[in-house]
Amino acid sequence: MEYTVVIEEGPTSYGAHVPELPGCVAAAKTRKEVASLIREAIQLYTEELERDGLPVPGTVCRG
Repeated sequence: MEYTVVIEEGPTSYGAHVPELPGCVAAAKTRKEVASLIREAIQLYTEELERDGLPVPGTVCRG
């Protein structure tokens, strides 16, 4: 699954969020670190949705 990740540079750090996954965010001192953290956050976020039996944005349910 691919998601759009928005990375923003602040005065002392970087922040990242995924518009399709509300609340899926990360922050770090470097761009490389925030990119790694947001990948991990996406994985954890989608696993939690699946565990709770909720739909994962961007996936197709076949019944």
